[in-house]
Amino acid sequence: MNAIQNLLAALVDGDDVRAEAAAHRIASLGAEVIPDLSTLLSNLNTEIRWWAVRTLAEIPHPNVVPQLVQALRDSDLSVRQCAALALRQHPDPRAIGELSSVMRDNDILLARLAGNALVALGAAAVPDLLDVMQNRYQHSCLEAARALALIGDTRAIPTLYSALDSDSVIMEYWATEGLERMGVGMAFFVP
Repeated sequence: MNAIQNLLAALVDGDDVRAEAAAHRIASLGAEVIPDLSTLLSNLNTEIRWWAVRTLAEIPHPNVVPQLVQALRDSDLSVRQCAALALRQHPDPRAIGELSSVMRDNDILLARLAGNALVALGAAAVPDLLDVMQNRYQHSCLEAARALALIGDTRAIPTLYSALDSDSVIMEYWATEGLERMGVGMAFFVP
């Protein structure tokens, strides 16, 4: 067995301490290990897929992004959460569509992690976030409003202004926060 195979074996042997150490060492090898980790993404064992995503997150290379986007479609929630968290570290416009879809997931944590990854993308994510605001699923709308507020792009002003009429105190908070961050405080709305 060569050194990479030994590290991959440590990554998937079920010992979390060894796996974490192996993840860092594998990631330090860079792009050359991406194909090996990509293969692990199709493994039937959820933990192996999770560790593959966790390791890919540490590799600063653009070829990692398609693998992480693929992992957003995994059957296991923890793998999808790990991928959304990883995409926060790898802001890339290629992930916007899938992250926006993930925000509609029933899992609130997954929606939050996807929102954070979209915030990292900034202005490029605004059109998709505005679209998420239209779907009327409460938690995804809240996460989209939070992301829009944190991004602070003026294209969101009409949508955030409309959100001020929401029945949700949290939605109103993020709408107000976003408008204030963009310099459109409540004084703007006073006749």
